[in-house]
Amino acid sequence: KYPKATEEIPAIIDLITQLIEKECAYEVEGDVYFRVRHFQTYGRLSKRPIEEMQAGTRIEVDLRKEDPMDFSLWKKSKLDEPSWDSPWGLGRPGWHIECSAMSMKYFGDNFDIHTGGVGNIFPHHEGEIAQSEGVTGKQVVNHWVHGQHLLADGVKMAKSSGNAFIVGDLEQRGIDPLSFQCPASQ
Repeated sequence: KYPKATEEIPAIIDLITQLIEKECAYEVEGDVYFRVRHFQTYGRLSKRPIEEMQAGTRIEVDLRKEDPMDFSLWKKSKLDEPSWDSPWGLGRPGWHIECSAMSMKYFGDNFDIHTGGVGNIFPHHEGEIAQSEGVTGKQVVNHWVHGQHLLADGVKMAKSSGNAFIVGDLEQRGIDPLSFQCPASQ
């Protein structure tokens, strides 16, 4: 399966609705937020106690939130953004809820392995855990596996940096594909 969030809006809306019904989330003027402090173990994957987290380090804090740490499940639409109809008006899903809705739709409310890059541990995967477990009341993912970033030419490899290449390109660059090592093991 290769689901697209834009094709899973009904599942996303259903999950948000369940979170509101369980009082894990609340609506404010067309936006819906997850109550982070309602989820007692928020931060366990990243080993970051909520008391040590600072709201507003990535984006400006919305003063309409009950708590600055609460994160978006549904965002009211802005003029030039895609939007979908919902019980809260036209809007779009937040970043974390899309993944929770799709993984639970296709894998159920318990599955063995969830993967991603280390950059997704916080806040993305923490958000997924809180939402998914907030609805089910139980552990949804048994094992989290995170890959480290690859370095190319001394910096993180990324298409946006123009330094990304695939394994098939290694020989062309004069690199033995078997010589790759994690930076921590050098």
